[in-house]
Amino acid sequence: MSRSLLEAIKQGDFNFEPPTANNSGGEMPSTAALPGTVEKLDVLAERMRLGLPLWHPSDRRSFDDASND
Repeated sequence: MSRSLLEAIKQGDFNFEPPTANNSGGEMPSTAALPGTVEKLDVLAERMRLGLPLWHPSDRRSFDDASND
């Protein structure tokens, strides 16, 4: 079984669904990085490398979203 989206694509498994944030084998922290910033892209790239879901329900979604500050 694939452990990451990239591995699944390489194996031709286009129906792969990564584990949810709660089932990822550990607590996946949210990020306060603004969408589109280098910081946010770095977080998404690391999540992909680790085979985690890209999005966390508590990730910052806009400039006005101060729930992670």
